[in-house]
Amino acid sequence: MSAPTTASTRNWNGLTLPTPGVFAIDTAHARAGFVARHLMVSKVRGGFSGVTGEITVAEDPIASSVTATIDASTIDTGQADRDAHLKSPDFLDVEKFPTLSFRSKRIANVDGNTFTLVGDLTIKDVTREVELEVEYEGVAVNPWGKEVIGFTARTEIDREDFGITWNVALETGGVLVGKKVTIEIEAEAIRQ
Repeated sequence: MSAPTTASTRNWNGLTLPTPGVFAIDTAHARAGFVARHLMVSKVRGGFSGVTGEITVAEDPIASSVTATIDASTIDTGQADRDAHLKSPDFLDVEKFPTLSFRSKRIANVDGNTFTLVGDLTIKDVTREVELEVEYEGVAVNPWGKEVIGFTARTEIDREDFGITWNVALETGGVLVGKKVTIEIEAEAIRQ
């Protein structure tokens, strides 16, 4: 039996969407990145490679949902000492809180292939509602005959809202690490 070469799709509001089903986030093709201000004059970028979860595409696309978990120990900013500090109790405290998680609650503001995904983000032991601005990238079949969907998403949080308050005041004014953190997500998910 040969692998399928076309995705099981339907048209909805001018978009080609997958038919209902469950899609597992492909860890090999998913990244949760972040950007934070440093010394008030530059930005530090980093990310997590350990992203897992499920996207449930509903009959009514607006009723679709997402759950995701991030392995906090996979944080990588390209600098080992900084990564160790971010894993420490000053920031993520990965020994005590090994994961970050997201669970969607609703979809709003649909405009073409973009929408707002509202859900609960948990970092450490604090859960806050956040709004992700999501772009649906499409649906395809990979070379192994698996149906794949893709998304990108972005939001901004105040890290202090999640109990991450460590900082150092600078003699020239300001602080070492900015409070606002931009979160950027790229993910593919495979139909189960």
